[in-house]
Amino acid sequence: MAVVASAPGKVLMTGGYLVLERPNAGIVLSTNARFYAIVKPLCEEIKPDSWAWVWTDVKLTSPQLSRQSNYKLSLKNLTLQTVSSSDSGNPFVEHAVQYAVAAAHAKFDKNKKDELHKLLLQGLDITIIGCNDFYSYRNQIEARGLPLAPESLAALPPFASITFNAENSSGECKPEVAKTGLGSSAAMTSAVVAALLHYFGAVNLSHLSTDSSDLDVVHMIAQSAHCIAQGKVGSGFDVSSAVYGSQRYVRFSPDVLSSAQVAVKGMPLDDVIVDILNGKWDHERTKFSLPPLMSLLLGEPGTGGSSTPSMVGAVKKWQKSDPQNARETWTKLSESNSTLERQFNLLSKLAEENWDVYKHAIDRCSPLKADKWIELGTEPREEAVVKALLGARDAMLGIRNLMRLMGQAAGVPIEPESQTQLLDATMAMEGVLLAGVPGAGGFDAIFAITLGDSNQNLVNAWSSHNVLALLVREDPRGVSLEAGDPRTAEITSNVSSVRIE
Repeated sequence: MAVVASAPGKVLMTGGYLVLERPNAGIVLSTNARFYAIVKPLCEEIKPDSWAWVWTDVKLTSPQLSRQSNYKLSLKNLTLQTVSSSDSGNPFVEHAVQYAVAAAHAKFDKNKKDELHKLLLQGLDITIIGCNDFYSYRNQIEARGLPLAPESLAALPPFASITFNAENSSGECKPEVAKTGLGSSAAMTSAVVAALLHYFGAVNLSHLSTDSSDLDVVHMIAQSAHCIAQGKVGSGFDVSSAVYGSQRYVRFSPDVLSSAQVAVKGMPLDDVIVDILNGKWDHERTKFSLPPLMSLLLGEPGTGGSSTPSMVGAVKKWQKSDPQNARETWTKLSESNSTLERQFNLLSKLAEENWDVYKHAIDRCSPLKADKWIELGTEPREEAVVKALLGARDAMLGIRNLMRLMGQAAGVPIEPESQTQLLDATMAMEGVLLAGVPGAGGFDAIFAITLGDSNQNLVNAWSSHNVLALLVREDPRGVSLEAGDPRTAEITSNVSSVRIE
């Protein structure tokens, strides 16, 4: 009876900070790094006296953190309570459980409600595990004396134990766990919601398309649970990409979650869920993926990550204190983001219209540095490809410059000096189209887009700069129903590194 669902991590390539406000768009790529949720009953049979129970048991296990939390779920008001005050708990999973149970309850008629009640009386046994790519394993690799290379990451056991950030006296904002910035909480929340809703029979994940109404239900519930767990209504791009996959995203109006925020103060969860499911979700998502013969690479510089909420708070404070400059900077950023998006769409169109010319241009550019590409466009159609490549590159340089200026004005390291040096060196490499700090920036992993077969050169160059190239690649899939437990079925990021075209 076990159900296993997964959801991907993400890279926000454009739209950092801007995506918080409508109608600004962000380009977000989903990846082959996936979070898995395994849901099964705690008891195989219902005990004879259990129909009179008003509580049922929920067990949450996180093997990578060596943590187990035990809860009681109220069958009356569908809320969770921890059994032990010493349990640290996981607010994202806790809200995912409560909202998924309430959503199933709201969608079902009397007969199906009885079936749901039977399932809940058996208890819920939930296990969450994330691919190694979500977390930093530099310490383990260096401790073993292994080179800073993807091969060393591939040699680690799948779903390895997670490193905790050491306390530091410099006052840097770092999360408890050393992460790579792929959006683990959004992927985890989405996977748990998807697994539970499928387990309850409220959705069917067996045959999905990106316009599936079942996916929409998963999205609404995961988005709500994630926002309430983090204590604020964020842009939602990370949950949207975890559910639907790679896309161009414009956020939903925050008002759609006003009842969920009221619920924290005591509004019955049943009423909240009905409001959420019937709410006006006005987010926009358009299918997007990288043009052909381009690859996403991520490199971890080994600084332990950054705290996105504190950086976003600083930028918002700057917006209020200097509204004119903030507005001018955001307008320019939005224009540069749109330019990059247009160049990518143009390149995809050129590849579709004349594949041979497009491939020939990419093959010729990939072994060379960008300043040599313009010399290759001797034939008009090939020149169009080269010009689009250089246009994308220039747009990214403009985005980076504006993000740096915004960081300096807000007093936060959006593109710190160490990252600037690394990104400049990366963009000077053969076959590298562009590079940047994803999302809110800071000290998380950097990204690069490479042409053709130039990946390995960049991996080697990063290693010489003390940067660990991750095994992450773009994978446009969103939420998926898996055949079994990934720990036994060998569904690991280490073997799923082929990019899906």
